[in-house]
Amino acid sequence: MTDVSPASHDPACLPDARASDPAAHRWMEGFPPPPERAVGAATAWSFPRTRWAFCHMRELYPTANVSRGDAPVALLPRAERSDLDAVSFTTPDGRRMTWGESLAANYTDGVVVLHRGVTVQERYFGALQPELAHSAMSVTKSFVGTLAAMLADRRVLDPQAAVTHYLPELAGTAYRGATLRQVMDMTVGVRYSEAYTDPQADVWHYARAGGMLARPAGYDGPPTLCDYLATLAREGTHGAAFACKSVNTEVLAWVVRRATGQRLATLTSDLLWSRLGAEHDAHFAVDSVGTEAGGGGLNTTLRDLARFGESMRQDGWFNGQQIVPERVVAAIRRGADKAQFERGGYTALPGWSYRDMWWVTHNAHGAYSARGIHGQAVWIDPKAEMVIARYASHPQAANSPHLDATSLPAYDALGRHLLRSG
Repeated sequence: MTDVSPASHDPACLPDARASDPAAHRWMEGFPPPPERAVGAATAWSFPRTRWAFCHMRELYPTANVSRGDAPVALLPRAERSDLDAVSFTTPDGRRMTWGESLAANYTDGVVVLHRGVTVQERYFGALQPELAHSAMSVTKSFVGTLAAMLADRRVLDPQAAVTHYLPELAGTAYRGATLRQVMDMTVGVRYSEAYTDPQADVWHYARAGGMLARPAGYDGPPTLCDYLATLAREGTHGAAFACKSVNTEVLAWVVRRATGQRLATLTSDLLWSRLGAEHDAHFAVDSVGTEAGGGGLNTTLRDLARFGESMRQDGWFNGQQIVPERVVAAIRRGADKAQFERGGYTALPGWSYRDMWWVTHNAHGAYSARGIHGQAVWIDPKAEMVIARYASHPQAANSPHLDATSLPAYDALGRHLLRSG
């Protein structure tokens, strides 16, 4: 299995969305496909094969099923609009762009726009189809954070308790002295780098432990996600500054499992997926012992992702029932300490904060978001009554600077347009 990271691509040499379309490359065509058109676990993270792989992760890696249950599908009303593609905005560097152009610029695989719960746009590109599950990447974190907040609301979890109250195995690690709230809001002082442009960053060691990337010959590192978490050392002060680090979500997912005695996939099904009226099962990537990757392992279909976003927009109410407690959603929307966020150095997101693993803009529309590398997003604009669910396979991993410049102003412009036009 070749160790290829998303960081290894030179932007100047990359084909655009049209040239990298999986249909143009005829990935996986043939019985069997010839080597030059094959995509496997060894090449899944190599662009442009990623544009096929992100829609077929279950065929490449072991997974745990998230059942939709046997309830009827919650249908999304449809009234598609022809005016959205022309909505224009200005990027931070002064370029004029339209919503339609931004979809290609971000290597969009699929997008659903809901306005007042009605589908006003649904598009698929590349290899994605309505029935295919796409990797949600770090959008997964917001699912885990929401589950943890729901359990805290039920008093199954205590956010002020020490992490080691739940996980004594981490007493000798960075998480000694950290509270669960600090984990939920990503303010733990832990030595861990998620710099995707650095091939030696800790994120790649984490990915190898979880089976998401190749292990070199003679690998003697941690064999599982939990084993990797037990190696992490402290750096800095707990509660001082925000830093988005996938290992914090893995710790939170471990706490959730330990406190409930259930698998993450089961909890996601019982508390969320089976109640949303989802069309399709979802699934989590798992490590060698079946532990779900809480930091980025969820895969869902696009419409079902939009259903989750719509439930959050409606204060947790969807499909005729209160799925997420209203007070949980309200706390997420209020956000957290802006000063902690600013100290984290996220200069491209001024005035934002982070709460329960959601990104909170504090803008005039009260928008908040679930975000994942390579362009995965759920954008919730309460004032415009809009939800955007987007899956993508941008060749560069990090949202900033690669995607935010042509995403955040686009979301804002679309929300303002829908608010004006009704």
